Amino acid sequence: MRIAFIGDIVGRPGRDMLKEHLLRIKKEEKIDFVIANYENASHGFGLTTKNANELLGFGIDVMTGGNHSWDKKEIVALFDTHEILRPHNYPKGVEGTGCKVYEINGEKLAVLNLMGFYAMPMSDNAFRCAKETVDALHIQGISNIFIDFHAEASSEKRGMMMLFEGKVSAIIGTHTHISSDDFQIVNGTAYLSDMGLTGCRDNVIGMDAKVPLKQFLTGMKGHFDIPKKCKKIMQMAIMDLEDGRCSHAYKLKIFDDARVIKTEAWIED
Repeated sequence: MRIAFIGDIVGRPGRDMLKEHLLRIKKEEKIDFVIANYENASHGFGLTTKNANELLGFGIDVMTGGNHSWDKKEIVALFDTHEILRPHNYPKGVEGTGCKVYEINGEKLAVLNLMGFYAMPMSDNAFRCAKETVDALHIQGISNIFIDFHAEASSEKRGMMMLFEGKVSAIIGTHTHISSDDFQIVNGTAYLSDMGLTGCRDNVIGMDAKVPLKQFLTGMKGHFDIPKKCKKIMQMAIMDLEDGRCSHAYKLKIFDDARVIKTEAWIED
């Protein structure tokens, strides 16, 4: 199966890029299943019902979350009606789930959403939660497993890779909005520290630069806003999975000025 992953969708600029490009790319690249992170999709904070319907209509099959999953309270009802996940390592009793299994062309794919510890809201241990969940999936005979690890620290993301190398199909990090340059396949596991945002690219992590710069200069916080006009980018990882292993992966960067940059993941011997 060929799956794709899109990192943090940031506001209307990110949604506009998906509206313009996703269905075409899905067809051209022969992608069977698309996963995308929604947690900044509605003006940078959380997800509304309107935007959930919009994004799923653009060709996304399931959406993952993170620390902003709860910013729009209406999301609670969406967990029962839409293909939407939240970090699986939230404590028991929290609405929703962070792991679902899908059937694609006769094969099963598990999508697992986790959240890190450093500089993030309170949650259970992501590594213990991941190990218990992956072990349970293996017992069920499910070997194709994709993990969106929503975390601030690259060391946590790398640690997750070392824990599951050869045991899951792919681990891709989200949250920082800044794409990393370490896309690789190690022992059948694809890994990228951070996917990078889909949205405005000429500011501060997809937000208008005025408030972040004021905070850096003075320590005074303010409300982050999405620019009304900006230069935009869409970032997508595409991976070929078979029997739980990733055999080939590459990343596409699609710019609003029609440029497309393709980067192959390197394979470690």
